[in-house]
Amino acid sequence: VQLQASGGGLVQAGGSLRLSCAASGRSFSRYGMAWFRQVPGKEREFVAGIRWSAGITYYTDSVKGRFTLSRDNARNTVYLQMNSLKPEDTAVYYCAAPSGLVTDYHSRWEYDFWGQGTLVTVSS
Repeated sequence: VQLQASGGGLVQAGGSLRLSCAASGRSFSRYGMAWFRQVPGKEREFVAGIRWSAGITYYTDSVKGRFTLSRDNARNTVYLQMNSLKPEDTAVYYCAAPSGLVTDYHSRWEYDFWGQGTLVTVSS
């Protein structure tokens, strides 16, 4: 199983970026996928997740109303559209997928497969 994340970059505050995570090796249509982010010296934190079959999305409070997670079933890919970016959104963003059913989408321990990370830098 491989998760290939892309789309990071440098953007000014207030700008937008779209991250992509393409999964190969298996389909995650029965379970879900999520995005986490991490800055040096801090724990990896949940950003957004999707319960694939139902299309239900979850967001951490700090990104609600600004970030939107969507999926493309045919491509086995999830996207994280990030608008109104703030300097505090600067981090390495990781996509993640579970090997089975997820009970708590916010917990990093629910996920067995991780992408390589893509750096998002928001300048003030």
